[in-house]
Amino acid sequence: MSIPPPAVGATPATPAPTSASAAKVQDLEIKDAQIIFDAVWQDLEADFGRENLRFPKEIILLGGAPGAGKGTHTDFITKVRGLTCTPVVISVLLDSPEAKRLKDTGNMVGDREVVSLLLRRLLRPEYRDGAILDGFPRTKVQVECLKLLVNKMYLLRREFYETPMSIHFRQPTVHIMVLFVDEKTSMARQLKRGREVKLHNEEVRRTGVGELFEERATDYDEGLAQRRYRVFKEQTWDALRSLKETFHYHFINAQGPVDEVEQNILRELEYQSTLELDPRTVDRLRGIPVASEIIVHARQELVKRLDSYELETGALFACVTTFIEKKIIPIVLRHAISGVAHINTEDPVLDNPLALAMFIDIFSERGFHAVLDIHKIEVPERVEAATGLIKCRVKKVYRIVIRFQGSQIRRG
Repeated sequence: MSIPPPAVGATPATPAPTSASAAKVQDLEIKDAQIIFDAVWQDLEADFGRENLRFPKEIILLGGAPGAGKGTHTDFITKVRGLTCTPVVISVLLDSPEAKRLKDTGNMVGDREVVSLLLRRLLRPEYRDGAILDGFPRTKVQVECLKLLVNKMYLLRREFYETPMSIHFRQPTVHIMVLFVDEKTSMARQLKRGREVKLHNEEVRRTGVGELFEERATDYDEGLAQRRYRVFKEQTWDALRSLKETFHYHFINAQGPVDEVEQNILRELEYQSTLELDPRTVDRLRGIPVASEIIVHARQELVKRLDSYELETGALFACVTTFIEKKIIPIVLRHAISGVAHINTEDPVLDNPLALAMFIDIFSERGFHAVLDIHKIEVPERVEAATGLIKCRVKKVYRIVIRFQGSQIRRG
């Protein structure tokens, strides 16, 4: 069957790629990435030395639709992760003196140059604990180079694991974070920013006070704003999503107000020790329970203990309850405003270890937080005439702190 020629003036349709041709393209991209990365890595080893290739413990790849609020939320993400360094913004990096030298010598800043500039920046000491990358990766080749970098980091960790330098090659953690808004919201926010920037810059030019903000053509034209959003979805978002199966992927709904988005970020970046700690450290700590696991059945366990006190050791339980009701609560009532009562007692009812457990459980059941500490004091009783030695007896003082929600008093 013959295929008719295209009509005059028509553009020939591009045949849909077969699975075989798509695989060939992917293979070529992977090979290109390997060649690029190997060349960059050899230069790094030559310039810095293998033992000095110390990359960040944590890498956060931050992507976001136009108007999603990357600039707004980057500081919050930095704070949540306890980082002190400024984010590495790829667009700013490509305007750096290093990038300008490449351009001045007639070189294009392609994938190899981007990867080289980025890796050299990440070797700076201020990024040792972690770095946020804004705008990387954006191409399939850059995606593959990122995977190769993480593989190298694991190899370096293994190489130096049993050496004094092991602390410099910790287990890497990579997070993919995408702040997402739909097309309508993105366009509205871009155009709103354009109006605000225009008003600000007009005021700066009129008064000569302040600094001019960057004006983007996409913030003033609805068609360009829409195109910018679609380019993000077709390129950057796809590049980041392709890493979903390899690294920790966080899809952040950024449609709502700032505080709501921050709560979404907090939930996504909640600390998980098994993801961030060295496996040997995780094993070392395994015998110590996590607080969140302890409290899961805390109420049921408390009920079970209190009922067992009553049914199995009722006499002692009655003594402890009476002691609390008659001697402790009257003091607590006097501190109802402050919400904290400090009490010292020598009452012998607390000499029984089980009574101490009962004491704490009773207050917990009633909604108080009780802390009990035993303080031993040596009290002189007599002096032996023959030796001059002072004989002492040990006095036990139980120091109790009871905390609860105090009363709020309005003044004036």
